[in-house]
Amino acid sequence: MDKLRAMATFVRIVDGGSLTAAADAAGTSLTSVVRSLAALEQSLGTRLLNRTTRRLSLTAEGRDYAQRCRQILAAVDEADAALGAQKASLSGRLVLTAPVTFGRLHVAPLVTSFLKQHPDLSVELLLLDRVVDLLEEGLDLAVRIGELPDSSLVAIPLGKVRRVCCASAAYLRRHGTPREPSDLLKHRCIGFKGNGPNPDWRFKVAGRTVRVPVAPVFVTNQIEASIDASIAGLGCVSLLHYQARAGLESGALKEVLRGYEVDPLPVHVLYRPDRLMSTRVRALLDWLVPRLRESLASAAAG
Repeated sequence: MDKLRAMATFVRIVDGGSLTAAADAAGTSLTSVVRSLAALEQSLGTRLLNRTTRRLSLTAEGRDYAQRCRQILAAVDEADAALGAQKASLSGRLVLTAPVTFGRLHVAPLVTSFLKQHPDLSVELLLLDRVVDLLEEGLDLAVRIGELPDSSLVAIPLGKVRRVCCASAAYLRRHGTPREPSDLLKHRCIGFKGNGPNPDWRFKVAGRTVRVPVAPVFVTNQIEASIDASIAGLGCVSLLHYQARAGLESGALKEVLRGYEVDPLPVHVLYRPDRLMSTRVRALLDWLVPRLRESLASAAAG
């Protein structure tokens, strides 16, 4: 920005024919204009203007540089105007999907703030713990957690999320704390069914991924219900960190088997590889990606 400002000052000097005229046009002091020109010439390593007590004249290098400055400044103005027009004209409908809890905690608040800035847009956010086909169902974006299969979709990495094993302090006092994954076979466990049969719980032991075939005393297809059951002292539960975060921060849940965690799962936002992406999809991507990255980085640090 300082270089652009110096270019603009230089062009004002050329157009006004004097340093004083440039200062008046910019609404600044003569001293500031003199310093700007001196700094610009020093950074370029060449003299742009021949200055005498009566007049200014462009050097050959100054004449060429002035022309290039005009082109650059015009391009910047055009880019700013185009962006402003895009923001002002965003309209239409967007459809995206995300996992239920992650979407409620992280995506929905960002979509809400995005819509406040673009009142002519409408967004449908589908919170589903199943994979939705963007191409077949006409969705614009999808937030996915886990390894991605090969596909024609474009994936932007957002970060990673840990899988944690938790239980309430009351449960651990009554039943003891599991010290290694195999101890879970002797503990009461709570399962999350999702969209398929309850999987074995996975851990990393001596660099290898091992599966522990827990036999849950309670299985549900709603993650909040499994969290509530664990907080109530029913047993151990395997969760993604963002699902357990509120309970861990409040002390309602305690993390166990921390040293046996499997590798964190990647999180991506996916979109269709359309050759010409609509302005509204690009605007939503530009809004979501840096903020979701920051949110996931903050959670990982915690």
